[in-house]
Amino acid sequence: MSSREDILQSIRRNTRVRYEKPDLSELEQHALTFDQPVEQFCRVMEQVGGHAVLLKEEEDLNQVIRTLYPNAKRIASVVKEVHRGDRVFPVTCATFHPDEVEKSGDLDGTDLAIVDGKVGVCENGAVWIQQDVEQRAVYFISEALVILLHRTDLVNNMHEAYKRIDTGKYGFGVFISGPSKTADIEQALVFGAHGAKDVTVLII
Repeated sequence: MSSREDILQSIRRNTRVRYEKPDLSELEQHALTFDQPVEQFCRVMEQVGGHAVLLKEEEDLNQVIRTLYPNAKRIASVVKEVHRGDRVFPVTCATFHPDEVEKSGDLDGTDLAIVDGKVGVCENGAVWIQQDVEQRAVYFISEALVILLHRTDLVNNMHEAYKRIDTGKYGFGVFISGPSKTADIEQALVFGAHGAKDVTVLII
C-alpha cells in the first residue's frame, strides 16, 4: 500500500462527521459569463503576466513562434501538427520531442516548449494542459511555454472547465495561468520560481 493510500485510510477512519456533497447547480447559475470570450481571455492573460496572441488565418504558426522567441535554440514540441479548419499545419520550428530524452532531467536547458492546451478559462486565464507525453517535466522545466489553444475550446468559468477536463492515459493534468510566479512577504514578485518564466497562448 502506498503512503498516499495510508494517509487517506487514516483520514477515513478518523472522520467522525460526514457531509453530503453540496449541490453546485445554484452557484453555476450565477457563474461569470462573457459576451466576448476571446477578448476577455486575452485581457486576463495579460493581467496574470502572460501573453495571448490571436493567430490570423494567413499567418504561419512556426514563423509567429520564431518571431516571439527569436533566441530560443532548444525547442521541444509535444504537438506535431495543428488543424485549422480543413487545413493541417506541421510544427516544424521544434528541434526535438520531449520523449526522445531518457530521463526528465535531460530536459533541463530547454528554451521553449510548445504544448497543447485543451481548455481555456476566460475568467482567470487558466489553460488545462493534459499530459500527453511521458516526460511531463517539459511543462515546468522549460524557460518559456507556447500553449496552442483553439478558440472553440474557450469556456467562461471553472464550472464549465471542470466538466470538460480529462487526464488521459497518463492520469495527469494541470491548469497553467501565465508564467510561474511567487512573492515574498516584502511583495517582491519573482517570475519562473516553479516553472516557465514566460507563457504565450496562441489562439487558433
